[in-house]
Amino acid sequence: MRLDDFRSLVERLLKEVPSSYLDGVVAVEVSPKTVPHPVRADIYTLGECVPLEWSGSGADLQSRVVLYHGSFAALARFAPEFEWRHETWETLSHELRHHLEWRANVEALEAYDWAAEQNFARQEGEAFDPTFYRSGEALAPGVYKVDDDVFVEGEAGNPKGLPDGRGEWATFIWHGTSYRVALPRNVQRPVFVSVDGLAEPPLGEVVVVVRRKPSVWDVWRTVPAPSAVRATAEAIRG
Repeated sequence: MRLDDFRSLVERLLKEVPSSYLDGVVAVEVSPKTVPHPVRADIYTLGECVPLEWSGSGADLQSRVVLYHGSFAALARFAPEFEWRHETWETLSHELRHHLEWRANVEALEAYDWAAEQNFARQEGEAFDPTFYRSGEALAPGVYKVDDDVFVEGEAGNPKGLPDGRGEWATFIWHGTSYRVALPRNVQRPVFVSVDGLAEPPLGEVVVVVRRKPSVWDVWRTVPAPSAVRATAEAIRG
């Protein structure tokens, strides 16, 4: 289905949605983009609900719903029996329910707002809380989303084959493929690695987080600030 035809389908389906489900939804948009699932291969994010402005109890929350035509088209290529109307209705309904759930859960809204503020500080090179991303949307075990950025908790180790001047590999899974990135020698943990070189990147960044192991001595000493680096990922074959 072409992009324009998909937009027309969404417009027709919106007329079937009860008005109470649309209360506070400022826009339902169709994007041409393709958004890969962060863990599973051949799965794509079809839509999302983006919380915008709110105050008080959260009942006045305004949200934007986005449906990704590129993701629908990618799934249709993998599944010849793909039913565009059914999948579009299911995705639209799911994201509108998500909007209603946001409105009913002020604590989740507050946590997400705080995570978004901390992520902005990270992007600007300012100080930030190293656990902030866990207050974002949980996509899978150890995988979280804040705005358009996806945070993946990786594992560090010392296998052979590291480039000169590097200390460890951090390994992680993205969209069904295992990757690794080389960490600078003696880098201070926790470390946030902004990753380049993925076959199917998300809308924002993929940030691999190598956490610092907690210690009983943390009660008496200052926990170090997180490190932030950029690295190119290598796919792990075989």
